[in-house]
Amino acid sequence: MENYTIERSKVELTKEDFVSDQMVKWCPGCGDHAILSSVANVFPKIGYRKENFCLVSGIGCSSRFPYYMNTYGFHGIHGRAAAISSGVKIANPHLSVWMATGDGDSMAIGGNHFIHIIRRNIDINIMLFNNQIYGLTKGQYSPTTPMGAITKTSPQGTIEHPFNPGELILGAQGTFFARGVDTNPKMMTEIMFEAARHDGTSVVEILQNCVIFADKTHQTITSKDLRDDHQLHLKNGEPMLFGKEKNKGIIMKDSRLEAVEIGVNGITEDDILIHDQYQQDPGLHLMIAKMSPPHLPIALGVIRSAMYPTYDDMVEEQIKYAKETSKIRNMDDLLNSGDTWVIE
Repeated sequence: MENYTIERSKVELTKEDFVSDQMVKWCPGCGDHAILSSVANVFPKIGYRKENFCLVSGIGCSSRFPYYMNTYGFHGIHGRAAAISSGVKIANPHLSVWMATGDGDSMAIGGNHFIHIIRRNIDINIMLFNNQIYGLTKGQYSPTTPMGAITKTSPQGTIEHPFNPGELILGAQGTFFARGVDTNPKMMTEIMFEAARHDGTSVVEILQNCVIFADKTHQTITSKDLRDDHQLHLKNGEPMLFGKEKNKGIIMKDSRLEAVEIGVNGITEDDILIHDQYQQDPGLHLMIAKMSPPHLPIALGVIRSAMYPTYDDMVEEQIKYAKETSKIRNMDDLLNSGDTWVIE
């Protein structure tokens, strides 16, 4: 498979090189600010020329992202960022394409495009801002809003089963899935760097807080008194340990994941599962992506990073093969191919 490289910067870039001169119009305290800062930090680390980055978005608070980064960008329409991103990358494989989308933009009106960009494995980096609400349109419940939540459009509580984004992504044959929280910019930067390294569709779900319409929606994960016991920070090749003293871990028991405490019932660190993000079979990755409190911690970090051929590479290979083998070299060859006739 031919690898289409992206041109690297000949000068060392910094975060300031990617900061836009536009006024950032997100609400004070919104988690989007931390995400923006993390992306501005990671782009110079990736090392491409500024002109080789392209940010694409749909509609929503997250979708103002292209205005706030000093790169090329495209602000699309609701739910269509995946389609636009696909066209941009296939038309110019020498671009590093980043897509900013929300839980409503990607999994409601854009749900069909979302699953198919993942299935095709186009080399695009998707940042999925998940605040479990429609923020820009003022507080309607979204596909990830917890069942029973009171919102503007569910005054008696939602009666819809929410999506687990990780489960949806891996079900769509996703090759890369990671999860971070807006309260941990350092981890977000590390995850996004790993996403950039991945050849194929990468999806980074960011648990983001909307201070106006869904404030503290992730508090069981992010609050100081609960986060140590409710967050599992994954590291490839290392045991799945969590807790303030790293004295808790994840084991497999009767084909199910279970949280245990080291030293209790004979459990030792040798019993704890070792994380393998590169495993081709998605079975265990899916189980990890579905973990959630109170019985299990939520997994943060890179959950899956499996290598498969990419759609854009294969398209380029087909184009190259057609050019090399086709008998039609110009318009005259085309017009004189097959049956011809003269109109008198």
